[in-house]
This record gives sequence, C-alpha cells and structure tokens, in this order.
Amino acid sequence: MFDLIVRGGTLPDGRVADIGIRGDRIAAVERLPDDVAAGEVIDATGDLVSPPFVDPHFHMDATLSYGQPRINASGTLLEGIALWGELREIATVEAMVARALDYCDWAVSMGLLAIRSHVDTTPDHLNTVTALLEVREKVRDYIDLQLVAFPQDGLYRAPNGRANLIRALDRGVDVVGGIPHFERTMEEGARSVRDLCTIAAERGLPVDLHCDETDDPLSRHVETLAQEVSRHGLEGRAAGSHLTSMHSMDNYYVSKLLPLIAEAGVAAIPNPLINIVLQGRHDSYPRRRGLTRVKEMQAQGITVGWGQDCVRDPWYSLGTADMLDVAFMGLHVAQMTHPDEMRRSYDMVTVENARILGLRDYGLEPGCQASLVVLDAGDPVEALRLRPARLAVISKGGVVSRQPRGDARLGLPGRPESLRRRHLPG
Repeated sequence: MFDLIVRGGTLPDGRVADIGIRGDRIAAVERLPDDVAAGEVIDATGDLVSPPFVDPHFHMDATLSYGQPRINASGTLLEGIALWGELREIATVEAMVARALDYCDWAVSMGLLAIRSHVDTTPDHLNTVTALLEVREKVRDYIDLQLVAFPQDGLYRAPNGRANLIRALDRGVDVVGGIPHFERTMEEGARSVRDLCTIAAERGLPVDLHCDETDDPLSRHVETLAQEVSRHGLEGRAAGSHLTSMHSMDNYYVSKLLPLIAEAGVAAIPNPLINIVLQGRHDSYPRRRGLTRVKEMQAQGITVGWGQDCVRDPWYSLGTADMLDVAFMGLHVAQMTHPDEMRRSYDMVTVENARILGLRDYGLEPGCQASLVVLDAGDPVEALRLRPARLAVISKGGVVSRQPRGDARLGLPGRPESLRRRHLPG
C-alpha cells in the first residue's frame, strides 16, 4: 500500500519507473504491479520525473519590489544597491513577508522546492531578518528555505555591519555571508573574508560570499576564500557566488587559481540572468559576457550550480521563478551546447545545487524525501528547450501544485488561496 504512486515516468538518467511514496519518503523506484494499492496515482507516462529544482542564490527580501522607490535607470549593480538601500528603510515587515510568500507560491508552481536566500543585515532594525525568519517558518512544510546573513553594505564599510551580522546569526540565520569587493579597500575586503570564515568555523555554519562580483580582474577575494576555507576545515560547506571578475582575469593567474578553489572544496554559484545584465556596463565593444569560467571550473572538479539571484527587484526587472530559465540562459552564455553539457546544465539546477545547499535525502531513490516534479517533457534536454508545464509538484509526500497544460493551482499547507495572477507568466 502506497499513499501515492507516480507511474511510468522517465527519470533524468533515462530509466522508466514507477515511484511509490509512503508518508514523506520514497518507498520504491521500480515497475510496480498494476493492481498495487495507492491512495492516489499520477500517470506520468512519457513525462520527465525529476527531483525538485534548487536555487542556491536568491534575495527574497527584495523580490517583487520592482519600481520601488523607482526603477534602476542605469541598469548597474551599484544603482541597484543604492535603490535597495532606500527601500529597506521604508518597507514594512508585513510587506516583505507578503512579497516573499507570493514568490514562494510562484516557486512551488515551478517545482522549485529549496532556496538559499541572502538577507540584508545592514539596517539596525533588522526588519529584513524578522520578515524572512517568519517566511521560513510559514513555508517549512513545502519549501526548504536557507537564510544567509548578508551585510549588503559591507562587513566593515557599514557602521554596524559586523555587529548586525552577528545579531542575525544569533537569531537563527543559517549561513554566514559577505561582500568583500564592496569594502573600502582590497585589504579590508581580504580581512572581511578571514573574519567571516572564522565566524563560520566557530559557529559550525556554512559560508557563502558574494565574491568578486565586478569587472575588475584584480578583484581576487576568492583566492583568500579558498585559503581560509582550507585553514578552517570548511571544505564542502563554502561557496563563492558570482565570481564575475574571473571573466577578465589573466589566463595564467586563473590556471593557478582554479586548482586552489578545487583543493579547498569551494563551490561556485554563477547567476547568468543577472550577471550578463549587470556586468560589462562600462564597456563599449567588445563587451564582456559577465559570466565566470563555468566549464573550466567544472573541468577542475569544482561544484558549480546556477543561481536565480533576482526576480523583479532593484537589480532585475524580469524573472519567473523558473530555474529552467536560469539554466537555459546559462548554457547559452557558457556555450554549453553539447548534449552532455546541456544535461550537466540541468544537473546544475537540481543535484549540483542540492549538493551546494547540503540537502540531505535529496533525489529519486528509496529512502529519499518524497519531493519531485513531473514535467511535460521527455528528458532533461527537452525540458531545457521547452521550459514546459510542471504537471505535478510533490513536496514531502504531498501534491502541492498541479498544472494541467497552462494553469496552476496550489494546495499548500496553510496557504489555501490561489496564486496571485499578476505574478504568473502568460
């Protein structure tokens, strides 16, 4: 007897199997007899059945705020930071919670069931932290939400940057964040990396730094990050996000840098939608692509995962909460067009990102958490090409979204209302 059976789906590795679910766990992945009892059966014949999508880099405190207090006219990173600095002082906790929950509803309809969100810890009031801790609790039954203490204006550059980061961690934020390239000097940036890794090590927490998000080839804080991760034994729980300066670095230096990152076990999180929009704004032509060296890092054995970063906020006016959009753009900019590379790009929004977040019991094997997505596609490459309907989304054993070829409705615990239509594509 199963609570739920997903019948006849094609798994990402090409196997065709039924998935039997009991409670919140996958109990069987095999061809089950037709007469086996189940509370519900979902026919996935000809459809791709995938583990859920995972986003390792997002800013949920700012999401869906586009145009507040005005649009980013220059389209630059720095104007976006300035606009957010104004908005965070006037946005209420209630407004941030409402926007974040709208985004989580949207994410669920896209099969996105695990998100790591950076939370700005700059303001003394820490309303951002209050809001996102509330959201984490509200969505815990259907989304795994990790929060990163992120001193947007700098650990040292902001007057209370370090003290407020510590306050956020004391309140239960999950990950240590930072932005070394935004400190006043390269020296202060490197010192912030050392300080943040020490904090992470002392507290037994992961560390995930916005690192070298700049066109400056001399911004090399990821080198310090790799050194500090090795020194503190943080291998496997450290990430450098963005790393866009690497697209401008000297090739000889990169040939030294990449093995150091690999040796330290530091993961990389490029954000292709945002990186190619924000970077290169000061270039004429040739204009830099704004993406780090994805394939070269993968060739060194570095874990690389695509991140969403922003959806309709001061930095980015678009976005749909669909990690397939992110992977689709990423494979274009990174020129990952061989079939094996495209399949790897799909892995970068599923299994690779799950590894970066340290998700336990993730996958489509007996004993794994019963979270999965049924897509109207035959295989991962077709899913990337079409970005198709998510016919069913199952989170922790329960069906939380169904999408019959073009519409969506939710059945989320404690969230019975339908999706906000203004946020849906089409």
